[in-house]
Amino acid sequence: MAKYDYDLITIGAGSGGVRASRRSASFGARTAVIENSRVGGTCVMRGCVPKKLLVLGSHFAEDFEDARCYGWQPGDADFDWASLIAAKNKELDRLEAVYHRILREAGVEEIAGTGRIADAHTVEVDGRRLTAANILVATGGWPSKPDVPGVEHAVTSNEALDLPKLPKRIAIVGGGYIAVEFAGIFNGLGAEVTEIIRAANILRGFDEDVRETLAHEMEKKGIRIR
Repeated sequence: MAKYDYDLITIGAGSGGVRASRRSASFGARTAVIENSRVGGTCVMRGCVPKKLLVLGSHFAEDFEDARCYGWQPGDADFDWASLIAAKNKELDRLEAVYHRILREAGVEEIAGTGRIADAHTVEVDGRRLTAANILVATGGWPSKPDVPGVEHAVTSNEALDLPKLPKRIAIVGGGYIAVEFAGIFNGLGAEVTEIIRAANILRGFDEDVRETLAHEMEKKGIRIR
């Protein structure tokens, strides 16, 4: 009789947790992965993938205008935020289904819920106690809000990907690449955008020529950098 329920329990089914679980299972380990949200993690569900889909969607107004220089006469086009979000969510559903399939085919057991480590070999999941020879914590990160007055009215990058409607005006606090991407998205979709930074320019740590050129182009497009 096995000493533990599993050889490995992974807490978190993001990119790292899924990969580690699959590799362990491929060597014959009895493996389970615990996730309290969507399988795929930050990049697939709340970062790179959905954000790039919104980036692509935000380019079309400019593309339609450029098309006139090449003989096209595009008619009036109406943008619908809800349709873009629905299309984005459809793609995320497809990708999540792929993750479920590859875990299933690898022989990894998926457990829905929040895992809490009880001791060196025990994880509690919503009242269940599961044991493993090894426990891997792969919970990733989560956006944080500063403790300042009015912060309850702000959203993080997570919520920005699923706003119920496109804002007419938006202030983005921060000058990193995520903030710059969202500034471009909302500007491209017609919102009035102000990006508030504490440094002398956006994208601290990037090449100075890139920072200056990009900031100049953003301001030409109507993004206010303060």
